[in-house]
Amino acid sequence: MQGKRQEAAQNLALGGRMYKRKSNQVSIFDDPAMFGGIPLNPENEWVKLAKLIPWWVFEEKYAEQFPSGTGQPADSLRMALGSQIIKERYRFSDEMTAAHIAMNPYLQYFVGLKGFTQAEPFHPSMMTRYRMRLGSEILQEVNDVIIGRKTVEDVRSKIEDRDDSNGHDDHSDDHDGAGGRGKGNQEPEEANSGTLILDATCTPQAIRFPTDTSLLDEARKNAERLIDALHKAGLTDGRKPRTYRVRAKNQYNGFSKSRKKTNRSIRACKRQQLNYLRRDLKAIDAVVRKHPDEWEKILTRWELERLGVIRLLFDQQRRMYETRTNRIEDRIVSLSQPWVRPIVRGKQNAPVEFGAKVGMSDINGFLRIEHLSWDAFNEGTTLQDSVEGYRKAYGHYPDRVLADTIFRNRENLRYCKDHGIHLNGPRMGKPTKDPIIRKQELRQEWLESGERGNIERRFGIAKRCYSLGRVTAKLKHTSEVMIHMSVLTLNLQKRLRLLLRFFFVYFKRLQVA
Repeated sequence: MQGKRQEAAQNLALGGRMYKRKSNQVSIFDDPAMFGGIPLNPENEWVKLAKLIPWWVFEEKYAEQFPSGTGQPADSLRMALGSQIIKERYRFSDEMTAAHIAMNPYLQYFVGLKGFTQAEPFHPSMMTRYRMRLGSEILQEVNDVIIGRKTVEDVRSKIEDRDDSNGHDDHSDDHDGAGGRGKGNQEPEEANSGTLILDATCTPQAIRFPTDTSLLDEARKNAERLIDALHKAGLTDGRKPRTYRVRAKNQYNGFSKSRKKTNRSIRACKRQQLNYLRRDLKAIDAVVRKHPDEWEKILTRWELERLGVIRLLFDQQRRMYETRTNRIEDRIVSLSQPWVRPIVRGKQNAPVEFGAKVGMSDINGFLRIEHLSWDAFNEGTTLQDSVEGYRKAYGHYPDRVLADTIFRNRENLRYCKDHGIHLNGPRMGKPTKDPIIRKQELRQEWLESGERGNIERRFGIAKRCYSLGRVTAKLKHTSEVMIHMSVLTLNLQKRLRLLLRFFFVYFKRLQVA
């Protein structure tokens, strides 16, 4: 059911449109000195950011989502991606993003308009469709170019290889090794170099804090809404099923307003709401049995999906109530976003968070998403894939891998030892008895622990200044896009600061000379 919902949302985002390259779109090589009669400052942040992104390279991949050759031309990749970057940079809402673009010529230049206009370039609802069109693969490739993991030629050759893939299967083995830099599948000639920092974090979803009683109350209300729809359509034989909704509402309100909720009162409230919900589901099942071919036509797609989630939630809560436990596999914590799972992090302020778990790498201060999952996973199992991805991109293994203690399992230690990679942390076995060597090891561990903290600081910036700390998207796909956009915007800002620092040092040396 969720797959059908994602497919329907994707079709709605495309809207039967065609994609046409706009010859009048602003090129990054155009001089912004005169933007539609308005002189722009070439040192402005948005003018420089527009030159950092090779828009034309990723336009080919973006155009693949519009197979139709007819219809109204869709907005360009620069409009879609640029508006999302602006939203992340200032943490605007969709409405505020469109409004500020209409007021700011620099933002209009950034999204690729030919000249300044006082009208909004798109309706705010298009922001959701832009997120549906932008896939994680496109954003990952844009991020790889920004952080220097790939070059423009790498992305362009990848697109050409994909177009010419038919009939060239005999050369498939040439791309299995270090493909990003064209190193082939040979052993790396270069010595290990570079530092790879690995860690994982949770990106909290903007949902209400879930409790069993509140979820059951919401499910009961939704079930009553479905019964009302079926009764209005005449599928209940003129007699509306009794739901006891007033009594159920009063009982839950009395529980929710109590200041001290004991285990006994919580269990009593759960029993009451389970009984009411069971009665509602039985009434719906009776309609389904009597009208097997008509009831699905009455309910909307949203209501059908919600009914499936309610059934699953009822089954989970009933089993937990009967077994007196608070744990169950694939536990639902949100009816509107059933793919969200509780992620146990063990932090002091938030021991459990609700959202996607993301494994990231840090290379020279730039973040990259290595693994994203809505289910909890052991990040220690992703180390070898991240290291192999590093080798594929740069043609050699990293000299050091700095990671948390959860990454230091026997398989990873053996893997790093076989490839000559230093993995931070104490060595296995008894510590050496030599006090000098022991002191050096402790100092090295202390220094590497501080260096590993760089990725934690990057996480803090992404959560405090961007959307990584509270993902407000309502769909699974758009939530993943927002996570990628937060990382991409963070790296863009760092790349811009490095560029400005380079010019500052360069001109300062000229003045000294």
